[in-house]
Amino acid sequence: MLAADPRAHLVFVNEAARRVFPRARPGAALADVVPAWLAAAHARQVADTVPAARPASGAHGPALGQVGGESYEAHPTVRDDGTVVWWLVDDTDHRLAREALRTAEERTAFLVRSSNLLLSSLNLDRCMDATAHLAAEHLADAALVVAPARGSELPVVSCVRGGTPSASLLAVDPEEVPGLAEALQGFPPVPSLWIDSARAPAWLVPEGLDTVGSVVVTPLPGHGEPAGALVLLRRTGATAFTEGEEVFARLFAARSGAAMSAARLYAEQASITETLMRELLPPALHQMAGVEYAGGYLPSKEHERVGGDFYDVHPAADEGDASLVVLGDVCGKGLEAAVMTGKIRSTLHALLPMADDHQRLLSLLNSALLNSESTRFATMVLASAAREGSSVRLRLTSAGHPAPLVLRSDGRIETAATHGTLVGALPDFTAETAAVTLAPGDACVLYTDGISEARGGPRGGELFGEERLRRALEECAALPAQTVVDHVQMLTARWVGRGRHDDMAIVVISAPRTNHLSAVDGHTRGRFTA
Repeated sequence: MLAADPRAHLVFVNEAARRVFPRARPGAALADVVPAWLAAAHARQVADTVPAARPASGAHGPALGQVGGESYEAHPTVRDDGTVVWWLVDDTDHRLAREALRTAEERTAFLVRSSNLLLSSLNLDRCMDATAHLAAEHLADAALVVAPARGSELPVVSCVRGGTPSASLLAVDPEEVPGLAEALQGFPPVPSLWIDSARAPAWLVPEGLDTVGSVVVTPLPGHGEPAGALVLLRRTGATAFTEGEEVFARLFAARSGAAMSAARLYAEQASITETLMRELLPPALHQMAGVEYAGGYLPSKEHERVGGDFYDVHPAADEGDASLVVLGDVCGKGLEAAVMTGKIRSTLHALLPMADDHQRLLSLLNSALLNSESTRFATMVLASAAREGSSVRLRLTSAGHPAPLVLRSDGRIETAATHGTLVGALPDFTAETAAVTLAPGDACVLYTDGISEARGGPRGGELFGEERLRRALEECAALPAQTVVDHVQMLTARWVGRGRHDDMAIVVISAPRTNHLSAVDGHTRGRFTA
């Protein structure tokens, strides 16, 4: 405690104050023995003191400042004669605690913002760019994100504070940087004190950073395998990385690595899915062996490319034999239905040698599905088509599927006399096969119930129905197969409007009015592809 009069001369100094201010003695000028912040606080206190109404305590709050590296709060008390008594309280621990709390809050807020930014994208390149940019702006003067090697090259994204990320593939040796090769393998980081910044290779120093004073290398942990490594750089003369900053860098790296790993996993899964989807999508159909084919498919949702409906045309192995047409509908939709669809199509492909015997083929398929782990079942219809003179001979077998419709060239509609049980649902399979002959201009229409059960219309909930489908087909008498498909798809799409619908598939087999045959565009026995 010390006291000074209105003229800023000390009138009292206790022993504790003398230890803090060694030159403080009664009679000394306050400004000569205490820091400027305390002398200025005394001047303000005296100036604001009104003799007619002096308060019992200081009009101002405590003054804050440092003395010899320690923090103090100086609390004033004004006496009746105008003397101001200053009570000094060591506030160093409180200040350090407040600064630590503020730093922790700022770092927590930064990690939250970083996580939201990084996890908002499943694009690996954008995740690497964001990681490098965030690290350069908030953790260092420059940062590099190094991904696992691609062959003999390292994918690197570098960024200098205030700049933009730059990506490159570098044919360099990570062993040139202490701890980098280990970080890329997911091992714990090497302390920055062990890294000689003067030996940093040129490729490690991004353009815009003149010299390197300190380096931190930390792994980017991933899901099951490392996502890469983060390198932080500070200029020569800047404060070296503290242990606390290195720990915080590892926390940031953990979030960045998780985001990069998720993006890489998503990219791999998207690539695999794209490959599988290309195989599962129905093929494009054309004319072959004197028979005209056309097909159309629309999945239940715009963002789903494959659902539970499918069709295939397997060309005949020998001239004069029948080609096999398959149209089916797997119970449900989405990924599980797509997987089931793929299994059915592959099994049918393996059973093609017995394609002439619909009953046996479907029975074997039924047994295969019952012996699988899937609980799904399917309906389908088989059509064997062969050219006979100017006509087309058909054998049609339905397995729990809507019976095919035969469109005659004069507009008449006939229902094929075939029916049967589902495949993959019951141990015993039974079905009846119908024989149909298509004269030139006639067509046979195979369709899934997604068309007949499509809901829409003026009131939004009415079924498209088989009767409306029949009327639509009557308008297509003697037209090419593709025209029939396009007309049905146009009417059902108009009927549904913007409403939701199930998978829709349609295949039309017709006997052309001309004898001209186009080349078969297929490369493998069993599945006709575009």
